[in-house]
Amino acid sequence: VTDNLFSQGTIPQDLVAVSFEPTTSDSITNGELTFGGTDSSRFTGSISFAPLTTTSPASAFWGIDESITYGTSKTSILTETAGIVDTGTTLLLIASDALTRYQSATGSVEDETTGLLRVTTAQFTNLQSLFFNINGVTYEFTANAQAWPRALNTAIGGNTDSIYLIVGSIGTPTGEGLDFINGQAWLERFYAVFDTTNRQVGFATTSFTDATTN
Repeated sequence: VTDNLFSQGTIPQDLVAVSFEPTTSDSITNGELTFGGTDSSRFTGSISFAPLTTTSPASAFWGIDESITYGTSKTSILTETAGIVDTGTTLLLIASDALTRYQSATGSVEDETTGLLRVTTAQFTNLQSLFFNINGVTYEFTANAQAWPRALNTAIGGNTDSIYLIVGSIGTPTGEGLDFINGQAWLERFYAVFDTTNRQVGFATTSFTDATTN
C-alpha cells in the first residue's frame, strides 16, 4: 500500500509510522498509522533509526539487529542478533534460550493455563526493566510494560489475581536468523517508523513508554 501511494505521488515519502498505546480494555482500538510521514504529537524526543538487518530470514521482513539486557546488573538476555519488528504479533517473543535466561532473572514460571510466564506479587514488585540496544541506542522496557494487562486476564483464560508477563518464546534457540519479534506489546511503548526508501526502522519514546497502565 505504502509503495503504491508513494509511486503515485500521493505521499511525500515511502514510509509508514505506527503508534499504539497500552490498554486495559479489549474494546478500545487506539492504533494510528501515518502514511508518508510522522506525527510529532505521538512521540517524544527524536526518532533514532537502525538499518535493516542483512541476516536471513529476518532480512525478508522488517528485520533489525538488537541485544537485550535485564536490570541494573545488565544481565545478558539476548546478545546482538537479528529479529523483526511486527505489528501483527501480540507479544514480545525471544529465542528459547534467551527466555530461559529471562525466567532465571525474573523468577517467573510458565502458567499451564495461559501459556504465559507468571510471577508472584513479590516478584513483580522486584521486577526490573529490560534494556534493548538497537544501533547504539538503548530503549528501556519497564516492569509494567512487561506485564499483561491485568484487566484482561480473563480474556486469555487466566486468573483475575495473577500477574502474567508478555515475554514469550519464539520457539527456536539463538542463531536461527530470526531470534526475536518485537510485537505489539513492545510497540505500545515506542513509536515506530518503517522507512522503505532508506531501508531502516526508526524508534522514539512516547508518553506511554513509562506508563503504569497495567
